[in-house]
Amino acid sequence: MGAIAAALQAVHARIAAACAEAGRDPATVQLLAVSKTHPADAIRAAFAAGQRAFGESYVQEALAKQAALADLEIEWHYIGPLQRNKTRAVAEHFAWVHGIDRLDLAERLSRQRPESLPPLQVCVQVNVGGETSKRGVPPDAAVALARQVAGLPRLKLRGFMTIPPPSDAPATQRGYFRVLAALLHQARAEGLDVDTLSMGMSQDLESAIAEGATIIRVGTAIFGARQG
Repeated sequence: MGAIAAALQAVHARIAAACAEAGRDPATVQLLAVSKTHPADAIRAAFAAGQRAFGESYVQEALAKQAALADLEIEWHYIGPLQRNKTRAVAEHFAWVHGIDRLDLAERLSRQRPESLPPLQVCVQVNVGGETSKRGVPPDAAVALARQVAGLPRLKLRGFMTIPPPSDAPATQRGYFRVLAALLHQARAEGLDVDTLSMGMSQDLESAIAEGATIIRVGTAIFGARQG
């Protein structure tokens, strides 16, 4: 077994253990392999080991990988910051966008999503820690933005995403993730059809799963340290 296949197996074991602890079915947690800065060959190795969804943050890098891996049926997720001059490429080449934090960007994606493709699956990014270094709307503005995004054609609002402040304390980690879970509950109570909590990474996926994560974004634990 190759190193990436072994790493994937270890991550799935962590997911299964966390789900058992939380009384959840592991099938309710999707593993998104964060492949940004890693070469196409690494993605191909992960695909061979059964991984199908991959997350990228840099548009030009991602497009080159998509071309190199066009023979594989990969579900591509854009998880980086959105820029106005890159929305068309994202709308045309990805299945998911995790980082909607402004209505005008969502509107551009909606206009630019080709009719020939299924609706673009999107999440509203929430800045649960109030960090100036991170993008995302404040929690008290998240449901209002979600409601606006949900009304746009060619997009399918799925839920919320966050990147919380780093912490080694599970109680602190869970507190941040609980904020996002509460937003999903609020959105549902207000009639929005949402089902996704994109939260949790290599260092805190157990805490995220305990609070209801449905997509965990794992890079380092699969591919090792970033290449760039």
